[in-house]
Amino acid sequence: MSEFLPRRTFLGLCSGLAAAFSARARNQAQSDAPAAVRSAAKPRRNLIGIQVSPLLKLRHHRLLLAIAVAGLAAGQTPTPASRPVGKLGTIVVSRNGHFLQYKDGTPFFWLGDTAWSLFQKLSREEAERYLENRRLKGFNVIQAVAFHGTGERNFYGSAALLEGDAGRPDVSPGSDFSKPGEYDYWDHIDWVVDLAAKKGLYVGILPTWGSGVKTKTLNAQNVETYGKWLAARYKDRPNLFWILGGDIPGDTEITVWQALGRTLKEGDPNHLITFHPFGRTQSSKWFHTEPWLDFNMFQSGHREYGQDPSPGAKEEANWLYVREDYAKYPEKPTLDGEPSYEDIPRGLHDPKYGYWTDKEVRRYAYWSVFAGACGHTYGNNAVEQFYKPGAGPGAFAVRNYWYEGIDEPGGGQMQHLKNLMLSRPYLERIPDQSLIAGENGSRDNYITASRGNSYVLAYTYTGRPFEIQMGFISGNEVQSWWYDPRDGSSRRIGTFPNQGIHKFTPPGSPAPGNDWVLVLDDSAKKYPAPGSH
Repeated sequence: MSEFLPRRTFLGLCSGLAAAFSARARNQAQSDAPAAVRSAAKPRRNLIGIQVSPLLKLRHHRLLLAIAVAGLAAGQTPTPASRPVGKLGTIVVSRNGHFLQYKDGTPFFWLGDTAWSLFQKLSREEAERYLENRRLKGFNVIQAVAFHGTGERNFYGSAALLEGDAGRPDVSPGSDFSKPGEYDYWDHIDWVVDLAAKKGLYVGILPTWGSGVKTKTLNAQNVETYGKWLAARYKDRPNLFWILGGDIPGDTEITVWQALGRTLKEGDPNHLITFHPFGRTQSSKWFHTEPWLDFNMFQSGHREYGQDPSPGAKEEANWLYVREDYAKYPEKPTLDGEPSYEDIPRGLHDPKYGYWTDKEVRRYAYWSVFAGACGHTYGNNAVEQFYKPGAGPGAFAVRNYWYEGIDEPGGGQMQHLKNLMLSRPYLERIPDQSLIAGENGSRDNYITASRGNSYVLAYTYTGRPFEIQMGFISGNEVQSWWYDPRDGSSRRIGTFPNQGIHKFTPPGSPAPGNDWVLVLDDSAKKYPAPGSH
């Protein structure tokens, strides 16, 4: 490796050059934006700080190719320009009740993206661009809402419902996009779901947002009609989850949610169902023992430490939700379906507190998964609302457009978590904080730990030194690694006896965002480098 570019340098060069050459198009897009949006937009710099002359534009493809060849010759794998289409198949709950898997027993790690307004805001061409971007970044579930409330229309002006009645979806004969009057609102949803399937992506459809129930658009009188219609329309799709709720407490019109869950499960028993609750709550509070609820979801939300005065507030410690759900009976998988979004104000509304960045979204992901979650959902402020030029001020102090947000660093880094988890025997994994020797840290200094029969994973957000109690896994000797959540690279530390207490000091200086995963393997297993397959 010493005679070639290190992987992080290599990726930085490629990303930096790509960013530089796309700056002109991005600046043009910003010039079309309202002045207030332009003034609030983040400065965009390429990752290696190069001022690139336009004369290089004709040569940049050759340069990138040369860098890629050098990296590949060194055995380094760049962020893929292409990726095999993901596997589709029936998803079921694992035998131990804590994870998801394909029906054939292959582990399924939920890596979701928040795309609430996908069906409403994007054209077919834009949906293609968005879904392909997410496929290349390793996501496998797209969370999107069928309709938000009365009067919902999509990009093409088609209405979701007749007279605002969820029991009367507005459908027309035919579905030919080229024929006026045929391609309706639900045909567009069908098209997007089918396009996702071609790309190996699942879609987690919310039948409505919470506001649809609050406004009585979906109510006790029409909920079963709507649920039966949805089940009949989508039960044969190979790439679907149902997500009830939508930023709403489960006890708000609880009979409506109960009826919708039962109706969908009766009409479509092969697709799993969960519930997306209000911020800082979890579905298990209301529905854990319901037969129709296959797995739990919680929303850790967007507030930071000190912003939630309610008793027992978990604040940024989203691993606490997982710990509670993991201990419940019967066992059901759980995951954070809405943590703090990248590039949204810390606290959701007021930018004076600053914005959440990639380092915090990594922390939420690793904390919750190592605590026992069956996956994780990422979100980006501009992407979840698909903010575009000409759309007014936008929500939540948004400061860039969706087509910029899809390439923010945190979204590209989530794949490294999925790759890490699937590079070791996945379905046997358990959370185990007893691995941390001595007193654990608090807040940012908290270490989360997880293990299988023959491996240990421990995550530090700050890169502070910590001690591990050895002897919890098989083998007389362990092989140790540092795994980098920023780029998915790993570095070998060495081998140690599998006994006693050992202190590990991560690379770099301790600070928030200098995060690392310690990986300990039974040396006899000869596992590949963490994140490899």
